[in-house]
Amino acid sequence: MDRRRFLLALAAGLAGTAVIRGADGLGDALAPVADAPTPPARPPGATAAAAVPGTVPQLPPVGVVDALPGEGTALALSIDDGTSTEVVAAFARFAADSGVRMTFFPNGRYRSWEDNAPVLRPLIESGQVAMGNHTWSHPDLTTLGDQEVAEEIRRNRDFLRTTFGVHDSPFFRPPFGARDERTDRIAADLGHPTIAMWNGTLEDFRVLTAEELMAAARRWFNPQTIVVGHANHPAVTTVYGQLLELIAERELRTVTLADVWATPGQRLRGATALGRLTVP
Repeated sequence: MDRRRFLLALAAGLAGTAVIRGADGLGDALAPVADAPTPPARPPGATAAAAVPGTVPQLPPVGVVDALPGEGTALALSIDDGTSTEVVAAFARFAADSGVRMTFFPNGRYRSWEDNAPVLRPLIESGQVAMGNHTWSHPDLTTLGDQEVAEEIRRNRDFLRTTFGVHDSPFFRPPFGARDERTDRIAADLGHPTIAMWNGTLEDFRVLTAEELMAAARRWFNPQTIVVGHANHPAVTTVYGQLLELIAERELRTVTLADVWATPGQRLRGATALGRLTVP
């Protein structure tokens, strides 16, 4: 099977229409699929939930979430930091080529996000990619004063707005997972009431081999799991095909956090994008 047909089949499988087994790893998975069909455009700001059949997002909770609610086959891939322009670029191409849905938590201090904004913006506007706040420079917030915590969150919030047009993401992920009631309250005051933790990990907060990373994926790619990974080290860019195979073999469905929890504004835009709302 050639690469284009394999990627399109995998994308279909992840949407619930097929399950792919026994495919080879994608050694060239980062190259664009030049002749793949172009999906229909949706208006900027359309929420991810609008593109997931049968998914009705809940209102974002106030407080900590560390798993997807209820029962099902959803898998939320969430990617933090972005110290490497090349790795962020690879993730963006991975999403564009495969149709995988994911949530990014950038630190705005890294130029990787601005460098790759032209590729990421259409994915955000279509709802395939969601964004959350991870602070501007990735400090341990529990060691900072209130004003310093607020500045880290505010500066990154403004970065998400100006760089990606993200105005109402409810999600905040504290660096290192270091949080307390004080930092949660400040994040909520600045527009991020939902503290997005995780219950699975690619374990790539450190440098891993491809084999170690896949071992982590096999352990943690399970239904209703929020998996955290990082756009820092290159090993993950060599195993995208294997990750897709694993998702398909386990019959998981990738979702963004905004597919699961959406603000009223996000839900309204999603309904309008699908023509579900009639305004007299």
